[in-house]
Amino acid sequence: MSTVGLLLTAAGGVALLLVLVIWLRLHAFVALLVVSFIVALIAGIPLADVVPTITAGMGDTLGFVAIVVGLGVMIGQIIQVSGGAQRVAFTLIRRFGEERAPLALGLTGFIVAIPVFFDVGLIILIPLAYAIARRLSRSLMYYAIPLAAGLAVTHAFIPPTPGPVATAGILGADLGWVIIFGLVCGLPAFLVGGVAFGSFIGKRMDVDVPAYMLEDMEEEVSDPEDAPPFGLVVGLILLPLMLILANTLSQVVAPEDAPARVFLTFLGDPITALLIATLLTFYVLGIRRGWPRERILEIAGKALEPVGLIVLVTGAGGVFGAVLEEAGIGKALEDALDASGLPLVVAAFVIALAIRVSLGSATAAAVTSAGIIAPLVEGQDLSAPLLGLIVIVIACGATALSHVNDSGFWLVNRYLGLSEADTLKSWTVMETLLGFTGFAVALVISLFL
Repeated sequence: MSTVGLLLTAAGGVALLLVLVIWLRLHAFVALLVVSFIVALIAGIPLADVVPTITAGMGDTLGFVAIVVGLGVMIGQIIQVSGGAQRVAFTLIRRFGEERAPLALGLTGFIVAIPVFFDVGLIILIPLAYAIARRLSRSLMYYAIPLAAGLAVTHAFIPPTPGPVATAGILGADLGWVIIFGLVCGLPAFLVGGVAFGSFIGKRMDVDVPAYMLEDMEEEVSDPEDAPPFGLVVGLILLPLMLILANTLSQVVAPEDAPARVFLTFLGDPITALLIATLLTFYVLGIRRGWPRERILEIAGKALEPVGLIVLVTGAGGVFGAVLEEAGIGKALEDALDASGLPLVVAAFVIALAIRVSLGSATAAAVTSAGIIAPLVEGQDLSAPLLGLIVIVIACGATALSHVNDSGFWLVNRYLGLSEADTLKSWTVMETLLGFTGFAVALVISLFL
């Protein structure tokens, strides 16, 4: 098939994917598999090779992603159930003072969302925003927007949450560099989209705590007496990140055969680091505090319930990328990109942004975009830092322009008691500022890599 034919096949595959998901309401996992089969057949992959390509793409992706995401969510669930997330919030609010509570809440979201999903983090922390808004007689937007921004940035940018882990797995990126650039791009994005915009919109949109959310509020905002200490919770969250970063740093500064590097490579592998953190969390927040082993098992099992679909969608994204590569579409896309003169970093952002607007889900948009970008990445000799940066660029595109087809839009709409128009003016603008600010920082960094 000619280069033009391959490019048209890729474009048709993406268009068909959007039709299946948006119009026919087919689940993203099934839709990605259907499109992968169709693209494989149209592109001329021999029939005998289609299924092996599909299974290889799924296996190569899930071997890493499933373990990392699974361990990460178990850490998050234990921290949530133990009251650790609330302890982080109350401690930061006390230290910052209520006048700087927006920053404290935002930082709480930024920390808590490293192992805890966005929707869970918002549900357990939004009562704090309610209480402070009522006590100081200010618009709820002053506190809710920074909180939501902190949660959203970390959920999209920093492993072990599913989006960046899945994207890194598909692209073969080092999670250490993903963490570094996630922090470097995520913090400015949070300050602009969360703190600055939260102050701006709070002055212009006077929002009271929804009446239907007040009934049980007083019970939910007390600092749990038996919650684990602030330092312990933060230490458990940061431990795997520090081990992964130590591994990445050792590969930069130490000789390949140095014993210290070999040890840190093993200890700082994401799977090893998260397994250590998970076992330590089970013991410190569970067994040592008197929890029966049955309760820990129940909490860990519950944490894995929502992971299945995420992992399957991730694997299907890997399948799509494998099919594009096997069919030669990756080389065609690379040639087209070279001819257009568009930098890979910009192309990755534009593709992720377009799919985000179409699909809604940030994780699904990131995974689908990674499947398209993967063949382009494999065709170039990219450094580990640049590959990690591209993961964050995709996360930026998959964050911006959230609207009515995104579950996050309706979650915020419900918990803040907003109209659809006001949710667009607040949540959508905030998400867009997060995505574009993060991309702007990433674009500048890419000039030096």
